[in-house]
Amino acid sequence: MAKILQIETATAICSVALSVNGETISFKEEKGQNLHAANLTLFIDEVVKTAGLGYRELDAIAISKGPGSYTGLRIGVSTAKGLCYALDKPLIAIETLEMMAAGFLAENPGYSGLICPMIDARRMEVYTAVFDPLLNLLLPTEAKIIDETSFSTFLSQQSITFLGDGAAKCAEVLTHPNATFNTGNFNSAPYMSKLASQAFDKNNFEDVAYFEPFYLKDFVVTQSKKQQAQG
Repeated sequence: MAKILQIETATAICSVALSVNGETISFKEEKGQNLHAANLTLFIDEVVKTAGLGYRELDAIAISKGPGSYTGLRIGVSTAKGLCYALDKPLIAIETLEMMAAGFLAENPGYSGLICPMIDARRMEVYTAVFDPLLNLLLPTEAKIIDETSFSTFLSQQSITFLGDGAAKCAEVLTHPNATFNTGNFNSAPYMSKLASQAFDKNNFEDVAYFEPFYLKDFVVTQSKKQQAQG
C-alpha cells in the first residue's frame, strides 16, 4: 500500500495531498500570491496529521515538476528533496501539464476530445501541450505564443478543451467552434495520485541529488520602475 505525499506549487495554488494506492485520503490547498514559502510546510504537516500517519510511514514524495512559476517550482522541489533526504524516501516527479490533463479526465469520464492544459507565462505566451483521452502526448510541452492560428490543425479535426490559468486569456483569440474552455482548477495535488502511484509501482524515481524542476524557460529578472529610473 504505497503512501505518497504529493506537492503541487507550479502556479499560484499551493496544494498538498496524501494518497494511498492512488486514492487521495487527505489534501489541503489555497490560492494566492506568494503563499508557497510561508504555507507549504504547514500544509504538509496538516495533511500528514489529518491522514493519521507519521512522516516515517510515507513511502515516497511526489512533486509536480513543471513547467510553471520559477519561484513556486523552486520552493516545491526544494521542500520535496529536503523531505526525501530527511526521511530517506524516493522522489517521484510528475509533469505538471500531464497532471492537469489527468485531472480533467478524472472529472469528465467518457470525454472523447483532446485536452490542452495551459499555464500562464506572460502576455500571450503559455506553457502547453496536447493530450488525447488516453493521456498520450500529441504535442510536446512547449512555451507557445498564442494567436488565431494556434492549434488550427487539431481544431479542424476534432474538439479541444483548453484548461488552466493560461487558457482564459486565450479564449478571445481561439474562436474556432471546436474550441471549448474549462475554468476549473486542475493544478491540484489530488490529481497527481494515480500518476504517482503508477510511477511508484514502476520504481520510476528521480535522483534526489541532481533533480531540478522543469522550468522550460530560463528565469528572467525584471527591473522595477525605480531601478529603471536609476539606471
